[in-house]
Amino acid sequence: MTLTLWNRLKPIRARLLVLFAVIGPGIITANVDNDAGGITTYSVAGAHYGYSLLWIMPLVTLALILIQEMSARLGIVTGRGLSGLIRESLGVRTTTIILAIFLFANLANTVSEFAGVAASMEIFGVNKFISVPIAAVVVWLLIVKGSYKLVERVFLIASALYLAYVASGILANPPWPQVAQALVTPTFHFEAGFVSLAITIIGTTIAPWMQFYQQSSIADKGLKVTDIGYERIDVVVGGAFAIAVAAFITIACAATLNANNVHIETAKDAASALRPLAGDYAATLFAFGLLNASVFSAAILPLSTAYVMCEAFGWESGVDRKWTEAPVFFGTYTALIVAGALIILLPVQSLIQAMLASQTLNGVLLPIILLVMLRLINDKRLMGRFVNGRVFNLLSWAIVIAVIVLTLILVITSVFPGLLGGTGG
Repeated sequence: MTLTLWNRLKPIRARLLVLFAVIGPGIITANVDNDAGGITTYSVAGAHYGYSLLWIMPLVTLALILIQEMSARLGIVTGRGLSGLIRESLGVRTTTIILAIFLFANLANTVSEFAGVAASMEIFGVNKFISVPIAAVVVWLLIVKGSYKLVERVFLIASALYLAYVASGILANPPWPQVAQALVTPTFHFEAGFVSLAITIIGTTIAPWMQFYQQSSIADKGLKVTDIGYERIDVVVGGAFAIAVAAFITIACAATLNANNVHIETAKDAASALRPLAGDYAATLFAFGLLNASVFSAAILPLSTAYVMCEAFGWESGVDRKWTEAPVFFGTYTALIVAGALIILLPVQSLIQAMLASQTLNGVLLPIILLVMLRLINDKRLMGRFVNGRVFNLLSWAIVIAVIVLTLILVITSVFPGLLGGTGG
């Protein structure tokens, strides 16, 4: 009986083995976007507006999954990264302009990740002149000396460590019926702070680098057309988990900081303020989550940039290659790590302008990237039978247009902050 059952389970076991071999790019890409900037956004949303922004999370989940699924499909069917396809579609000159903006934006983002490392370790009493160089060396060694398989496993473990935020949210002991109602009940306040945060939640969840990294990662991993179904599971699980983490960050801050009328400006403020309100465990988990997210993103963002630069101009790339085989790839990665870490160690008073600049540049790039992706994914010569279906196209176009409009509003209000009136919050 037992042997018969074991034999019947063989097909299921075989499928599970394939799934575990395929998963990685979708989960990693979605979760790394919960970086220091994202955590700050969700923390401020919860602290300033309680649970009233939670209803956006299910909508963002759908948008994230649909966009990342198209990116994954492009990578699997073509076996190539997005920047190479963009070069063929838009030409070398336009691609060079896009990549220049992308490079500057990702450098600013890398700086903010090392700022997150410094901030999180300062909560534990460690000076930035110790924490930042150590983090920089660790992520550099991981990519330059590690294999793709090792790097992916480390990144998957880092993704799992985001559970610290789930635990922090639970320890905050929120009113769960109120949370459940907020998730399904749209609320809106016509004030600058609320509108800006609502748009920023969407903008920080769907970033241009994600499409580049996921597609390059899939091409580097060598996934085949037969893996598409499994990779879709990877994308769905990754997107759902990432937004669940974002929701729990918001919930933790709403249940403690908002309930006690405590306003914050950064994720570090949130971790520090949680201690007297939610206890040492919740505050420590929140701070640990910030550290994990910052180190994780500090490794991925420069890696994404290195992939993009090399694929666009036909240079060798890939984590499994040696430095002598892909000098531009590893050189670009190293330069971004060194620059990002050094800038944080300089006596810079405020990084707000750099972070705003990266946010604005991401907003300029995102419409271009999404529109090119839609063009590519519907090209039958390129995708064959894997082009978008009619329903998928309708949903995709609706989401892409909505994301573009909201992102443009965010860019405009970042450049002209007085346009919406008061700051609100």
